[in-house]
Order: sequence, then C-alpha cells, then structure tokens
Amino acid sequence: MKRAEKAERIGAILDELYPEQPIPLDHVDPYTLLVAVALSAQTTDKKVNEVTPGLFSVAPDPASMAALPVEEILRLIRQVGLAPTKAKNLKRAAELLVERHGGEVPSDLDSLEALPGVGHKTAQVVQAQAFDIPAFPVDTHIHRLAGRWGLSSAKNVATTERDLKKLFPEETWNARHLQIIYFGREHCPARNHDLATCPICGWAASKKRIREEASR
Repeated sequence: MKRAEKAERIGAILDELYPEQPIPLDHVDPYTLLVAVALSAQTTDKKVNEVTPGLFSVAPDPASMAALPVEEILRLIRQVGLAPTKAKNLKRAAELLVERHGGEVPSDLDSLEALPGVGHKTAQVVQAQAFDIPAFPVDTHIHRLAGRWGLSSAKNVATTERDLKKLFPEETWNARHLQIIYFGREHCPARNHDLATCPICGWAASKKRIREEASR
C-alpha cells in the first residue's frame, strides 16, 4: 500500500476515534499555553497541569513573570523536569516578550523560536493551538508512530514532520498531530505492544516491523 493511501486510511480511523481533540495542557490564552508547553519537555502533561495553577496565580502574563526572581519561578515549578533551566528561560522569555512584542505572544514561527526555551516543536504547538495556524508538531511519540506505520523512514523529527505534511492535507494538520498523540497513548505504546492486533499497526506496519518488535 502506498504511503498516501495509508495516510488516508489512518486519517479516517483517527477521525472516527477522536472527532474532537481537547488540548491536553490547561491554559487560558496564548501566553499560558506557551509556558505550559515549554514546561512539558521531559515532563508529563499531568504534572504540568498540577504545577501551572500555582505559577499562573502569581504570573499569568509576561510582565508579571518577568518581574519574578528566577528563584521564585524555580520554587513554583520545581516538580517538573529540568526546572532550573526552565525557570531561567521563562523569565528571559517573558522579558523579551515585553521588550519586543509589547507583552503579547507573537504568532510567527521565527519570533517564537527566538524565545529562550522555545524550540521548533513548542513554537508549532503554540501556532496550532493558540492561533489555529496549520502546523504539524512532531514529538518523539509521533516520530515513533510514523515509523511504525510506514509513513516515514526518517531518522529525525524534522524529516518526519516534512513527510507527514506531504501526506496529510494541510487543513487536517492541527487535528492530526493531537489525534496521533492520543492514539499512541491509548492504543500504541512504545513497549510491550502487539502490533498485529493494533487497529492501525495491524495493517499499516510491515511484516518485518511486526516481527522485529515482537522479538524485543
């Protein structure tokens, strides 16, 4: 089966399973989303959602975040991974938002990626979820599933992103990346997964891939 045919069939399955795609990180505006996504690196969404209410009660916008000492930000986010680095990045990013963008989160990719602690994936998540700009943020989970399903043979997330953008219509990108994340969590774990019985892997994965993962 050609990749384009696979993508179309996978899209239909994902649409049926996840007709709505709630954003997993709690937020109320582009800035609180930006912070939540930045905090989510090497940390579960659940943990981020436990930490952000306390942080946002003190610093709900760039100006108030920029006014906090790094030590206070660190105290509020200590439970997340890489907290010391993230605390410094949050303060500096907030300062730059105030200095360069009048305290507003920009929607263009270059301006977002110029902020400390905001990588390509984070910037695309903000574009998609805060501004409804078509984007296909690829994390390690989407990268893994794209490989399992034969949609990409890429060795890095940048190439996987390019491959997926070619396969799925642009108007579906924002939904697709969330649908794939949800499918991976609920049906397609990284370890101890029986590909042969999976609703997508069972027909999309190659026989060689099924044998390889079954032997691990």
